[in-house]
Parts: sequence; structure tokens; C-alpha cells
Amino acid sequence: MTLPAAPVALAAGDEMPTEVVGPLTRTDFVRYAGAGGDFNPLHHDDELARAAGRPSVFGMGMLHAGMLGTRLARWVGPDNVRSYTVRFTGQVWPGDVLSLDGRVDAVEPGEGLPVARLSLTVTRQTGEVVLRATASAVVAAT
Repeated sequence: MTLPAAPVALAAGDEMPTEVVGPLTRTDFVRYAGAGGDFNPLHHDDELARAAGRPSVFGMGMLHAGMLGTRLARWVGPDNVRSYTVRFTGQVWPGDVLSLDGRVDAVEPGEGLPVARLSLTVTRQTGEVVLRATASAVVAAT
């Protein structure tokens, strides 16, 4: 896939094409633990997770935050992202299928090129939003 290099044209109300990821597996969580260095056993040890009151292991928040950040970069181009903040609102469990969505809330003047203000979400197949994010990106002048 070719990532946009130049700013893309976006307007208020535009939506990021949804990307669906999953079903996620324990192996996905372990692979992310290795890549990110988060070896908390709650993410890979079912027995320990149950002893801690969880139904099973669960995904690290930064796993789905990273998935959404990658999706954002594919939409607007990695060099055009100016900010990205996330708020975790739910758990991701083995077997979950995630939808990565976003929309342009506004396009405002920037220094040089306009800047889009974006709202993004990660939603489980149940409809539960597990992550809310905001971002800004430089966009093409219209």
C-alpha cells in the first residue's frame, strides 16, 4: 500500500474508510508484548488473569491505539499527522473484531496549509467503544 506523502484533501464531515481487524488472538497479544516490551502476565496468562477477576487475558490498550494510529497514517499520510491522543474506554478480549473509524470534525487555517481536526474510535463487534481518539493532520488547501 502506498501511503500519502502530500497532504490529502479533506473537508468537515468526511469519514475515514472503516478498517476491520480481527478476530484478535492471544498470539496477537503476545506478539505485541514482544514488540512493545509489555510483559504483564494479565495479557498472556489466563490463570493469572482469572485470579485477578478477569474472564481471560485481554489486549494492551496500546495495541489497538497503535492499530488506529496506523490506520490514521494510511488515511492522511504519516508526515501529515500533527497530533494524536487516545483515551481507553474498554477492554479488548481474545476473539474480538475491531472496527477502526474516524471523521473530520473541522478544517481550520493552519500555518501554511489547513489543519483537519479528527475524531477516531475503536469499536468491538458488540458496539462497545474501547478507545476514543482525537488527532490533527495537515490537509490540502481547497
